[in-house]
Amino acid sequence: MQIGELISLGLYFVVMIGIGLYAYRKTDKDVAGYMLGGRQLGPGVTALSAGASDMSGWILMGLPGAMYVSGISSSWIAIGLVLGAWLNYLVVAPRLRAYTELAQDAITIPDYFEKRFQDNSHTLRVISAIVIIIFFTLYTSSGVVAGGKLFESSFGLSYYAGLYITAGVVVAYTLFGGFLAVSMTDFVQGCIMFVALILVPIVAYSEFDSLQELNSTVASVDPSLLGLFSGVSALGIISSMAWGLGYFGQPHIIVRFMAIRSLKDIPAARRIGMSWMLVTIIGALIIGYIGVGFVAKTQSDFGDPETIFIFFAKLLFHPLISGFLLAAILAAIMSTISSQLLVSSSSLTEDFYKVFLRKEASQSELLFVGRCSVVIVAGVAIALAYDRSSTILSLVSNAWAGFGAAFGPLIILSLFWRRMTRAGAIAGMVTGAVTVLLWLYAPITINGASLGSYLYEIVPGFILATIAVVLVSFATQAPGRELTDTFDAAKQAVKAA
Repeated sequence: MQIGELISLGLYFVVMIGIGLYAYRKTDKDVAGYMLGGRQLGPGVTALSAGASDMSGWILMGLPGAMYVSGISSSWIAIGLVLGAWLNYLVVAPRLRAYTELAQDAITIPDYFEKRFQDNSHTLRVISAIVIIIFFTLYTSSGVVAGGKLFESSFGLSYYAGLYITAGVVVAYTLFGGFLAVSMTDFVQGCIMFVALILVPIVAYSEFDSLQELNSTVASVDPSLLGLFSGVSALGIISSMAWGLGYFGQPHIIVRFMAIRSLKDIPAARRIGMSWMLVTIIGALIIGYIGVGFVAKTQSDFGDPETIFIFFAKLLFHPLISGFLLAAILAAIMSTISSQLLVSSSSLTEDFYKVFLRKEASQSELLFVGRCSVVIVAGVAIALAYDRSSTILSLVSNAWAGFGAAFGPLIILSLFWRRMTRAGAIAGMVTGAVTVLLWLYAPITINGASLGSYLYEIVPGFILATIAVVLVSFATQAPGRELTDTFDAAKQAVKAA
């Protein structure tokens, strides 16, 4: 690693920890302050925090790599994600912000489910909290692995040193500053990603005399790379665009909507968030496309398609700038890890410790448990990441579908259908999760291929979960007056805003 890269990365780490210490001083010393920032996030921080925690390393490595391999047809996933994110802001954000405050100030997704349906048995809270903790521990592990491999391949450090550096910095600012620190660092990291995904495509494109030269070079590699529909079936397009359905059920994203300062700030957050997302996704796709032409034109020695961003960063820029660009990858990875750590911590604290172990626990005690939970989840994630050949990562790749199918229909219907019942919510959550798992792992094949190779598992999971919620809700007793009054109050609050 060159001195310039070390300087840039060192400054990045100092800024992240500094933000954590600043947030520690500004955060209210109670659980609501630690877990939701006191519901005081502005629209800019909300939007970039949601975007940065959503995209992870996928936006800088996975999407450019997909474009490099598959060409323009890989854009269908991006189209689906943009539509899903826009609908999430438009449909879910306003009502979730209003409802979670009116429903006895619910501060976690399991907490919201329990209070929305007055589930005194805690069944909804327990099932949803278990899903969150398991999948987010695995998600966190995948992020730590990505950090370890980045330090190993780009900086010449050992894989295990990379694990501890990545996890250590994230834990430091999450531990002290809680949700406010996570959101503020996500904002900064989102800005870094934004600049990187504009700068790299522009500089890489300058290596070509014209767009025509770039297109002809790409066509010389493989003409099918230029086609939006090349090599993609109708089911393939549906599967790719169905990624957008996952947004409605991702706890680390929708919790930002619960924390925004007011309902009136949501339209501004939507405009900022969607502008950021469009620019970054288009930039990521362009990097992969230009990468095909650049490698062919220069006959470069290039290996893993998912490292095309790193390839450009180290080849085309001064070490100080390349260090900044590599920090953008770390920013993408860390922003997601920190969000997942905090959501897992909040579930362990609010949905297990407070409910089952210490119902009368003080705010300072719960705050201490929340911070301990961050360390515990990070420790388990590091332990899982030690096995580089672990199959856990294959499970994590399907967690987006699992969350989307298990939680997505519940979130939408609970916000818009007053007739929905507790039994319907339980049935929908279980049906969505089980359908995804069966679709992935049941020994059912068509022409020798698994079901998942034909249709993304979130599609059947989301549909069947929705059907289960509706059928079971109609088959059980309608909600009482208290629940419907809260529902109507949330609806009116959104209209008034």
